[in-house]
Formats: sequence, structure tokens, C-alpha cells
Amino acid sequence: MAKKVLVVEDNELNLKLFCDLLRAHEYAAEPVRDGREAVARAREFGPDLIIMDIQMPHVTGYELILELKADDDLQSIPVMAVTAYAGRDDEERIRAAGAEAYVSKPISLSRFMDVVGALV
Repeated sequence: MAKKVLVVEDNELNLKLFCDLLRAHEYAAEPVRDGREAVARAREFGPDLIIMDIQMPHVTGYELILELKADDDLQSIPVMAVTAYAGRDDEERIRAAGAEAYVSKPISLSRFMDVVGALV
């Protein structure tokens, strides 16, 4: 059975790219365009990995990581943060929130898939 990956990304082109790339590598990808739906979708979908954009409207990926890691049912799901933030402090803060991996945009597709493979 294919590993399930929840992709939380508000940019339509990035969302399509990530989901297409994951599906091409035989993962079951579930897109989420609005971060406000991410936690509920994680409960419904039961992903093996969550790919989380950090900079989104309404709720940030950072806030969502904190919420996911505080939830007994969801905290064990690895989170891969994908962000345009590139500062050292940003990476440390996002990892401290609970993200198991951090990939900065623009992403290398091979690095993206290497990190996915290492987490699931």
C-alpha cells in the first residue's frame, strides 16, 4: 500500500508540483490549500508524512506544527517544513516547534524526494 502524504500549501503551482512529484514516486498525495483545514484533514486522511508550507494566510505552518505536535493522535506524524524562509534562526525555530525536516524554496526536486524518502 502506498505511503500517504498530506501536502499543506497555499500556492497552487507548488501544491500541484509537490503532489504530482509524490504521485510519480507512488505516494498517495492529499492536497490541502487552506491551513485552517490541515489538522482536520490530517485526522481524516491518516498520513504517514505531512509536508507543511510555513508562510500561509490565516494560520502559519509554524502554528500548525505546534498544534499537530501537541495532539496525542497526530504528534507522531513526521512533518517536513517547506519554506522560502532561509535564515538560520527560522530553521531552528521551525525545528524546535517539532518539524523533523526543513527544506528551503526554491526546492531541488531530488532533495525534496530524498527528504520525503528519509521520513516515511
